[in-house]
Amino acid sequence: MKTCLVVDDSRVIRKVARKIVEDLGFACEEAPDGKAALDQCRKSMPDAILLDWNMPMMNGLDFLVTLRAEQQGKRPVVVFCTTENDMAHITQALRAGADEYVMKPFDGDIIGSKFAEAGLV
Repeated sequence: MKTCLVVDDSRVIRKVARKIVEDLGFACEEAPDGKAALDQCRKSMPDAILLDWNMPMMNGLDFLVTLRAEQQGKRPVVVFCTTENDMAHITQALRAGADEYVMKPFDGDIIGSKFAEAGLV
């Protein structure tokens, strides 16, 4: 079974995203910030990561840059799910190694289509 790590400081968003990715057939883990997510990735690298931008401890962009520098860090498909919707943020995320970019609010159809485009489902 493929795995997905949902990284968001909002417990509600994590629960909504968890339901969506589990409905897509993924085992799901959660992290409240980039630092906790990085610790989890170092223990077991997921197949996919849904990533928020604005979080305490370590934001999504810093997490992504650090992740991509890790030995297995190029493997996960990373989908930013954030309220940051200007072109500068999107470009910055894609240059840092994000595979897809989704604006909040999102739903199962949006996540499903992004996962499909990335070859996950």
